[in-house]
Amino acid sequence: MHLLLTLMLVLDLLAMDLAGIKSEPKLEKRSELALRYADSSLDAARDAYKKGDLEASRAALGEVEAGVQLSYESLMATGKDPRRNSKPFKDAEKSTRQILRRLDNLSDLMSALDRSVVESAQHTVSEIHDKLITGIMGKKK
Repeated sequence: MHLLLTLMLVLDLLAMDLAGIKSEPKLEKRSELALRYADSSLDAARDAYKKGDLEASRAALGEVEAGVQLSYESLMATGKDPRRNSKPFKDAEKSTRQILRRLDNLSDLMSALDRSVVESAQHTVSEIHDKLITGIMGKKK
């Protein structure tokens, strides 16, 4: 039963693309959907690499980057102070940390010659993760 619900959620997320996510009017919900999209894109990147399709893996990793960037941009567009309204920012920080771990695992799975494919996504997600932490923990302005 739990597996079926998880499968249905993954299929819903795969059916949704970034254009559909960008149409979500609630910015915090958009951020959450974008992170889910990034996570499912990471699954696709891993699966493509396991099948030997490096180009599909590269494309899916680009979608990971785009999803994480959309999430951050959506949160910033709320105009909320991450220190005062930290829940959506903290949720995004946790998600980006998890995505970073998964990117590291994917990099470990890859041959040394293919690891450069993951580096751009790791860099982008790491930068956004750092910005989220700084926003939450940073000094008052």
